[in-house]
Amino acid sequence: MNEEDRTQPNIIVVTADTLRTAFLGCYGNEWIHTPSIDRFARESVRFSRAHPECLPTIPTRRTLHSGRRAFPFNDYRPVPWDNVYLPGWQPMSAEESTIAETLQQAGYHTGFIADVPHYFVPGMNFTRGFQQWEFVRGQAEDRWHAVADADPALFDRYRAGANERIAAHLVNVRPQQPEEDWPTARTFQRAIDFLRDNHAPGRSHDTSPFYLYVDSFSPHETWEAPLHYYDLYGSRAEREPICLTAAYGPFAGQYADRIPSIRANYAGLVTMVDTWFGRLLDTVDRLGLRENTLIFFLSDHGTNFGDNPDKIMGKPADYMYPGTMDIPLLMRHPAGLGAGQVRDELVYTLDVPATILAATRQQSAHPVEGQSLLPLLEEGSEFAPREYLTCRYGNSVWYRDDRNWFFSTVDWQTQPAQKSASAEQKLGPRLFDLETDPACQVNIADSSPDRVALARQRILADAGGHLNYYERHDSTDALGRPEFSSR
Repeated sequence: MNEEDRTQPNIIVVTADTLRTAFLGCYGNEWIHTPSIDRFARESVRFSRAHPECLPTIPTRRTLHSGRRAFPFNDYRPVPWDNVYLPGWQPMSAEESTIAETLQQAGYHTGFIADVPHYFVPGMNFTRGFQQWEFVRGQAEDRWHAVADADPALFDRYRAGANERIAAHLVNVRPQQPEEDWPTARTFQRAIDFLRDNHAPGRSHDTSPFYLYVDSFSPHETWEAPLHYYDLYGSRAEREPICLTAAYGPFAGQYADRIPSIRANYAGLVTMVDTWFGRLLDTVDRLGLRENTLIFFLSDHGTNFGDNPDKIMGKPADYMYPGTMDIPLLMRHPAGLGAGQVRDELVYTLDVPATILAATRQQSAHPVEGQSLLPLLEEGSEFAPREYLTCRYGNSVWYRDDRNWFFSTVDWQTQPAQKSASAEQKLGPRLFDLETDPACQVNIADSSPDRVALARQRILADAGGHLNYYERHDSTDALGRPEFSSR
């Protein structure tokens, strides 16, 4: 190992699925219990305007693992044996390199631990470049244990809906088991084991630097937290029937009596992630790795609990409100640079892989498309501020700049939306003035055609001039994949 290898920083990336900024103390929440993340924020630079460049789960992971934009999804190819079919939801390209491959070839020991079941659908190809990787089984959407083994007597604890989902939750998560056996805990424990096994005190100084990517499915649905976490936020008398999920769309009225329980369970899962993230950080310190390890903590997107003008639940593609689009992004520099700072530059998930390559002084075989965040902390180089950001989710697109927050369908037309509790709604383009309405409560699209036109122009420019609209058909191909047409 040469002298340059000896000084290469270790890299840890921790992603928590569906973690919205409004449920973190370091982003202003005054009632949530997130002491570990809040402490990490005091030691890190916190980005106040961080957003995904595409959505949801798998498209965003394509970005994070490759460093290249998945937007605008004009090459969508569904995979067989999946349970999600959305534009952009497709494997890592076999024709492009990954961050893990680049670092492994540069002498890094690479590790990947996740309990996100979508990663491991056959053919998704996300383990490329990782010498050690582990799929931690048991999150409710994981096709792991037999649903026929679920105890029907327990179904009454849950609000009726998708009984198969309830059964999968009961046999996979097994919510009565000790916290240490839940998938979230096991995911972080495997990450801790990776550090202990590869960098225990007393090991040779020739130990390779490492790249560890940890991906927690929590606090994504299903929303049932261990009871001692739920008790921090909710009443046991109001806990049941538990809503493991909620229909995505303007359906808050249908869940009015359940939202306190849903929020309490979600908050409990956030605190569970915080607890185990804290244990991972403690391990970094105990092993003496803090001063040579660059650590990121972020999410792919958030979710909604009726706290927006359309009373949206969940994260439907047609309603890209801040509850979905605002994400936490924290970066702790090994030298402590920027500790406690809050930066308001417009940044993407795309910037995390760019920063990793800059920090490790590596260049991918296929150049990354984000910007390194290190110039914001280190002297001698400059960060080029962005004027705007764009994103795609399903058949919808999003745009923001300093003044405008905009979302629309990709064909810019008014589309039938889901039925609300009261009436059929029509969803047209939405525009909000961030200077006077930062919470995005008053749609001004009809009175601001010039601003709508600017958003559309920039979205199309980023998309290369065209956005495919994908229409799903009832038919399937020979492999069982739903068939789509595009226009």
